[in-house]
Amino acid sequence: MGEVQELQIDCSIEKALNIIGGKWSFLILRELFKGTRRFGEIKKSIPKISPKALTDTLRHLEDNAIVTRKVYATVPATVEYSLTEKGKALEKILKEMKHWGKEWATESISK
Repeated sequence: MGEVQELQIDCSIEKALNIIGGKWSFLILRELFKGTRRFGEIKKSIPKISPKALTDTLRHLEDNAIVTRKVYATVPATVEYSLTEKGKALEKILKEMKHWGKEWATESISK
């Protein structure tokens, strides 16, 4: 008998979720859909996120070309975050998730 080769099928949903990242990514993206933001502005708009989680999530989004980071030579340094075209393309998807959550999320909680 011949060798059996394992067939691996890539799941594009899994790939998308790996690129987007964890739970904080969605809230950070929500803020960046409004426009360029500084670290402190993002932190202030998401009170429950720790500075480490915010830093790690922004790095993950930057590594995956969702967010760009621009550093200005000021004292202290000013850092701004903006969405790339790839990041902006997520807006429609996340809006649909928001609508779905609004309609269905409360139903599952009440059960």
